[in-house]
Amino acid sequence: MAMIPVDEVDFGRTSRRVSRVGLGGEGVLRTRHRLEAARSVIETALDGGLVYFDSAPAYADSEDYYGAVWKKSPQRRNGIFQASKSAQCTRDGALRDLERTFRRMGLSRLDLWQMHDVRTMEELDAMEKPGGALHAFLEAKASGLTAHIGVTGHHDPRVLTEAVARWPLDAVLLPVNPVEVLLGGFLDETASVAAHKGMAVIGMKVLGAGQHLAPDAGIGAETLIRFALSQPVTLVVVGCHSAHHVRTLASCARSFQPMDPKEQSAVLEVFRPYAKRLAFYRGPLGRS
Repeated sequence: MAMIPVDEVDFGRTSRRVSRVGLGGEGVLRTRHRLEAARSVIETALDGGLVYFDSAPAYADSEDYYGAVWKKSPQRRNGIFQASKSAQCTRDGALRDLERTFRRMGLSRLDLWQMHDVRTMEELDAMEKPGGALHAFLEAKASGLTAHIGVTGHHDPRVLTEAVARWPLDAVLLPVNPVEVLLGGFLDETASVAAHKGMAVIGMKVLGAGQHLAPDAGIGAETLIRFALSQPVTLVVVGCHSAHHVRTLASCARSFQPMDPKEQSAVLEVFRPYAKRLAFYRGPLGRS
């Protein structure tokens, strides 16, 4: 099936262009033993013109699901921006993750490899010392095993901002939703430093794992995706449970018109009383 174009944007200072929305690692991809459902979501995203595809070793069978698609139809990998991650703090541990990612996905190269969910200054310091994970990422980029490197986080914006400021990275993945605008940190600090360095800013937690949906208040997936795309981001990724969810995501990108300040204010007022509670992902809930 021919791909239906989705608007593409520059991936930061790099020469690559990516779709304005990408397939996130949550949803059906973060499951086990649901290959056919996951394959349907991935293939619908490909048919819908999405270019950016997210994954991580921590996301259950996600890398295996992608591998099933790329191994069966290797030509579909052409032009696709495949991202994955490692949550290891040591060089050797991170490189073992990368080798396993390649085996699971049936690939020999990533478009983006990210240090996953950096939470504390102690982690950050350990990763940049000799033998730390940062050196694995720099080596992987220098050797061509990955085209670009990045960092992700949704726990402490101060730590993520420090990583973005200190490390020679191409991208950062951070939470983007109304709660984050209200609380501050990730969007007004981390994203600003990243943009100043010419990095791509990728938004996640757009729907708050579904907990930010409030149909009675007029807050559906389309509203939250449009709100996220109206923030200072390069693209956003959203996990999808079904082909229908993927088509909704792609449609939001094709019809995107930025929210004006009045529209954004109206959305923020819905979330204002619940902002801290709805930022549950900032708590110690495990890597995601």
